Amino acid sequence: MKMINVIINYRRYLKRRNYSAHTVKYYLNVIKQFVIWLNVPLEQAEVGKIEQYIDYLHQKRLQPASINLYLAIIRVFYNYLRFEERVTLHNPVAANCRLRVPKPLPRALREEQVDQLFDVIKSKRDWAMFRLMLRCGLRVEEVANLSLGDIDLKQRRIMVLNGKGGKDRVVYISEDAADGLIAYLKLRSDRRVKKVFLVEKGDYKGQPISVRGIQKRMEYYARKTGLKISCHHLRHTMATQLLNADAEVASIQDLLGHNWISTTERYCKVSNVKVKRDYFNAMGKILKRPRQRTFNQALSPG
Repeated sequence: MKMINVIINYRRYLKRRNYSAHTVKYYLNVIKQFVIWLNVPLEQAEVGKIEQYIDYLHQKRLQPASINLYLAIIRVFYNYLRFEERVTLHNPVAANCRLRVPKPLPRALREEQVDQLFDVIKSKRDWAMFRLMLRCGLRVEEVANLSLGDIDLKQRRIMVLNGKGGKDRVVYISEDAADGLIAYLKLRSDRRVKKVFLVEKGDYKGQPISVRGIQKRMEYYARKTGLKISCHHLRHTMATQLLNADAEVASIQDLLGHNWISTTERYCKVSNVKVKRDYFNAMGKILKRPRQRTFNQALSPG
């Protein structure tokens, strides 16, 4: 089995299945790292080798979710070798070979923290970028890939193209986010570049800002404010604020582009003003019923 030919065929196989270029590159990189680490031919790898590989990834300080993704990619590759390349082998990655992954609840910013963040942002570009994340629930990759043609300021909406999982969706622009975006576009240096947010200084001035460039700006403001914050926290904050303003969970799911409503429902466990309001309203009615003993009555003798 010539590995170079197999990899070329596998790349074609992934492209035929309509995987994005980013996903294809990521899959091939994971497989490359595994093949380099493996000290036996692929056909001879057994379950024990996979256990050793998990230990190796732990030593590299990979998170359980990342290790699970690596294992899933390797399992898919072995299935490809067996069923597409007709290689006689046993898949060493069992279907249930997964690490237990903790599921921390989404962390949203409090109102005062949102104000604290935007009070220190003086760049109109950065203010517009992060306001879109906060009000539209855009991921950092979606902000970096946003083009002028995707924005309809008249209808106050954005067409998010090729979002996570290659999905398109429509999101809407709040009044403050629209004002910030308009203010930035008036100052934008190059009208010929299609991407919305551009580098403002240095050798790459006028070119589209990268995902890492946006993240570095957030890291700068995090240091400046002392807040433990990332770009994704703004997305979490939008979801929590909408939920607390009585927006339907299904609507929030559409705006965020979640595949499963259970993902969106996790925000209900973090902060749900409606649940709090319903509880105290119901408890008030319960306590007003006749024959309810008060605290003082319960403690009084006799």
